[in-house]
Amino acid sequence: MTDEFSQNFGKNVNRLRTENGLTQEQLAERADMSRRFLQEVEKGEKIPTVKIAARLRRALKCTWDDLLKGCPDI
Repeated sequence: MTDEFSQNFGKNVNRLRTENGLTQEQLAERADMSRRFLQEVEKGEKIPTVKIAARLRRALKCTWDDLLKGCPDI
């Protein structure tokens, strides 16, 4: 996957988390992941697996379109 993908995905997670009024700790707990991993995702340093992305989507109560907005096709 491209750097552009990871950067946009991370920005979307951060934006959606903020819009939902969640801290990183709260979202990490709801999505069953470490806060450190979530930080790395939001910074565009890590790309989660589809399974983890699905947990983030459910925890953020958003659509796949919301989560993947601006991400290039892969």
